[in-house]
Amino acid sequence: RTCDQLRCTACDFRVSLFNDYTWDQSCDYLFFRNNMPELNKLRGKLILKKGSRAYACQCSWRSMDALTELHTQQQLRWVCGKH
Repeated sequence: RTCDQLRCTACDFRVSLFNDYTWDQSCDYLFFRNNMPELNKLRGKLILKKGSRAYACQCSWRSMDALTELHTQQQLRWVCGKH
């Protein structure tokens, strides 16, 4: 089970998720800072990859291909926004 209501405590943005996509390696902080949450602008850096999921807020981003415990990603400040 994965949480689809994540919120970042650093930038106070809702974490967006994109099923079957990963982030391009060229992504950087300024890209997300300037383009979140505009899906049309984000699409340019999303790469189709079946079974993966791309996550991003305004200050952090991750691509995952397997279940990962959030507490192991200590540099992220994402918490469950409650359901």
